[in-house]
Amino acid sequence: MQQVEKPVHRSTLRLALGERFYSAQRRLLWLKMEHFFAKEQQDSPLLYCAAAHQTILLRKLKDVDMWLQENKIVNLRIAAKALNGVLLRPGQIFSYWRLIGKPTKKKGYVEGMILRNGGFTSGVGGGLCQLSNLIFWMTLHTPLTVIERHRHGYDVFPDSNRTQPFGSGATCFYPNGDLMIRNDTSDTYQLVITVGDKYLKGEWRVSSELQLRYEVEERNHTMTSQYWGGYTRHNQLYQLCYDRNGSLLGEKLAVENTAIMMYPPFLSDNSSKA
Repeated sequence: MQQVEKPVHRSTLRLALGERFYSAQRRLLWLKMEHFFAKEQQDSPLLYCAAAHQTILLRKLKDVDMWLQENKIVNLRIAAKALNGVLLRPGQIFSYWRLIGKPTKKKGYVEGMILRNGGFTSGVGGGLCQLSNLIFWMTLHTPLTVIERHRHGYDVFPDSNRTQPFGSGATCFYPNGDLMIRNDTSDTYQLVITVGDKYLKGEWRVSSELQLRYEVEERNHTMTSQYWGGYTRHNQLYQLCYDRNGSLLGEKLAVENTAIMMYPPFLSDNSSKA
């Protein structure tokens, strides 16, 4: 059984000081890496599709007002403009926050849902995690290299019509909770993002046709009772690589997730619906 320490609730002052410290560290890192970052955007899509995915925009969640979901769409449309068409050339790094910048009211961002300390609240720019989740999941189906990814330490909502494994997303919090992806291939990649009426859609496009195919497999999924009375959820996601004939060429551990569950384990799929 995997032991997880009971979460420590820190004071508002300590959280604020920690945020300033780590934000300063992040900005220094950005300055150091500036010449590596992808910045160029191109309207016309590259010829080939390396990976594509879509997620529904309005999802009914227990105790979450729908106006937070509707405002999320406003925020996604603004952020998508900063990312759509960006070219990731060989050796370059995609930085989610370096491209989007700080979500502010001045830029048109509105209050949306933000997960914090095992619960949810509202905040300017809330809901952008859906976009970082989409990009991360697509990236796992390409040869691109994820060099920074974060996940919430809490699992707030139970599975409801889940189509992807637990822990397959990437949370984002400006500026020090970034999603960074490096292109270690000899091809140029391009991120294409569309915010439609019903779905958030994304593609990684590429300059030449891929000769390999990538899949993601969940392993070792467990829900564990902890000594302090709570439950935790754990799994591993492996990236599997196949040739064009369907033969497995190799596999690697992509991510390992552990989160404190904020709901009773083994609930039915209907439990997160109002």
